Amino acid sequence: MGLLSRSTNFVRYAVEGGLPEKFWDFAAEHIARYSFRDIDDTFEEYSIGWVAVDNMFDSSFAGASYAVGDYVVLAMRIDERRVSPTLLQKYCRKEEERLKKEKQLPRLSRSQRVAIREDVRLQLVKKSMPAASVYDLCWNLAESTLLFFSTNPKAQSALEDFFRECFGLTIILQVPYVAAGHLLGPREEERLQNLRPEILV
Repeated sequence: MGLLSRSTNFVRYAVEGGLPEKFWDFAAEHIARYSFRDIDDTFEEYSIGWVAVDNMFDSSFAGASYAVGDYVVLAMRIDERRVSPTLLQKYCRKEEERLKKEKQLPRLSRSQRVAIREDVRLQLVKKSMPAASVYDLCWNLAESTLLFFSTNPKAQSALEDFFRECFGLTIILQVPYVAAGHLLGPREEERLQNLRPEILV
């Protein structure tokens, strides 16, 4: 459930660092450079990039569709080929048995088993279709905040790394206390520091 859903979950980030001059030119260049690249017709295992929030197949952003007033609205798409551990184990054992019979060996060495595992994994990866995951975000340029529409820690970690790589800016996850400090400003900082938990029984 993302930005355009009727109900959704999101986390809030603060964007650290100043925006470059001619920001929209900068954004157009970097979003195009880091737009999503399809791996359906390749043997690559992983791809990450930007797509439009309303169409996971749109990575061209005609008319700068990501620019909405003072906001940048994007979706981060991750395609990944995954091999089930159970499936991998099954075909590894099958290949090990075949090799033992063929070479008349009572058992295989560790290096042989490792080589078999890697070969089988690559074969299974080539046969599998990549699974796609899409996560929306809304970047408020005026307030230097970002809403990310996923509470998945793995997706958040991927966003933090990818955002830094793309824009050269760090995003900091805003837990409620930090978010309150950001919203209230420096004048209220002392009041915030003096808050103590209450037991309401």
